[in-house]
Amino acid sequence: MISSDTTYTAGDETRTLFGQTMGLVAATTGLFAVGAYLGRDLSYGWGWVWFIAAFLSLFGLNYAVRQSEQAALAILFAFGVLMGLAMAPTIAYYADASPQLLWQAGGATALFIAGFGAAGYATRRDLSGLQRLFFWGLVALVVLGVVLIFVNIPNGELVYAIGGLVIFAGLTMFDFQRVRMAQDGSSAPLLAASIFLDILNVFTFFLSLFGGSRRS
Repeated sequence: MISSDTTYTAGDETRTLFGQTMGLVAATTGLFAVGAYLGRDLSYGWGWVWFIAAFLSLFGLNYAVRQSEQAALAILFAFGVLMGLAMAPTIAYYADASPQLLWQAGGATALFIAGFGAAGYATRRDLSGLQRLFFWGLVALVVLGVVLIFVNIPNGELVYAIGGLVIFAGLTMFDFQRVRMAQDGSSAPLLAASIFLDILNVFTFFLSLFGGSRRS
């Protein structure tokens, strides 16, 4: 009887943490949209400035989550706005050139995250080993992205986009498994930031993939 009650409580806490985390993801995504709207007339140079600010805020979030829940939430929401400002020039470009690409990429992203997120949440296999593999894959992808800036590789952008989607399929599964396995409710802001970054990266890869197919 005690074991049954304990299982129920653990499951109830897991569902509560999942709901809290996804609520924070939704709020951060909404603030990202606000930032993208506010920064729609920014140059790419300013986009990089806001990207650096957003990156620095992640370090602040890692510190704040151990100190104050309110501070962690404030930094998470600021991170969403900053990333919106950073991505605003790119989103504005696609909105002017081909608005339907944004809708297509958004729809594909929703299906992608829902599918791989559900798989990661449901699986009982420990994905931590795969997480390390995909992390190094991400490092290799960053290197490829830098190379593509200076070297014209045939179908390089296509390989980059597909490779990114494969890597973030694994990272998305891992992050959703982390939500199921987490025991501390104070970790919700960090989990939300990770899932939000999964969503954002998948969205940009789909934009690149669909945009490249339109240009070819």
